[in-house]
Amino acid sequence: MTRALTVLAAGPLTTVQDAGRPGQGALGVGRSGACDRAVYRQANRLVGNPEDLAVLEVTYGGLALRAEADLLVVTTGARCAGPFPHAAPTSLRRGAELRLGAPETGLRTYLAVRGGIDVPPVLGSRATDVLSGLGPAVVADGDVLPVGPPVDPMPGVDVAPVPGIPGGEVTVAVLPGPRADWFGDAGWAALTGQAWTVTDESNRVGLRLAGVPLERVRNGELPSEGMVRGALQVPPSGTPVLFLADHPVTGGYPVIGYVADEPVRSDVDRCGQLRPGQTLRFRASQ
Repeated sequence: MTRALTVLAAGPLTTVQDAGRPGQGALGVGRSGACDRAVYRQANRLVGNPEDLAVLEVTYGGLALRAEADLLVVTTGARCAGPFPHAAPTSLRRGAELRLGAPETGLRTYLAVRGGIDVPPVLGSRATDVLSGLGPAVVADGDVLPVGPPVDPMPGVDVAPVPGIPGGEVTVAVLPGPRADWFGDAGWAALTGQAWTVTDESNRVGLRLAGVPLERVRNGELPSEGMVRGALQVPPSGTPVLFLADHPVTGGYPVIGYVADEPVRSDVDRCGQLRPGQTLRFRASQ
């Protein structure tokens, strides 16, 4: 019996994601991986997987799957509409279908299957990087996704009592970046003193934000500098871009600040769940 999931409908955007490709930036290879790493790891733990196995990252629901064997699956992150339990490991019998509706709040849902999504790795990872094109292709209707064998024992958890993802304004901590002086005190006050709106140009590369543009106090061009997840880069428009999982490894626009990216539940993870139209505030942190 083949352990696999057949994709009946891929939804707006579904990709295979894992912990990414760390440590290869000097080669021009970004890390990529799950946008919301905390709930990605939680999904794997709930089905007894090592935390770094590949899962499906589902953007705004719409995914429909059929099990080609008896499988154990779970969803975490944005809670999708429909009868399927959330944050609770659930048996999916051979031939059974799973359909995820649109979530009420949040943007990205993580679907883990016991054994992991076992597509071929690229440069040591099964993550799909939508900027560079590395990794598996974006999931499409009709794909058959192989599932690996179970590795670790089950944790014995029936359901994880996790809070819902907020649908209103979100506030995150921001630290000064290496080019904060290009905007001066007035620019920093403008960054932290207004609510920014997430635009529909946002994606896994970054959040494009709309608001009162930031004005430079220093003009000129920069040589390309290294970029990291959580960097707030300000292009000539004056409206910031907050880099997420598939950010470029270098960039030539000034970075005014960095959003906190702690390993357990980072503010960048929270930003990865923002959908167009939500507002985001930056709280200055030292």
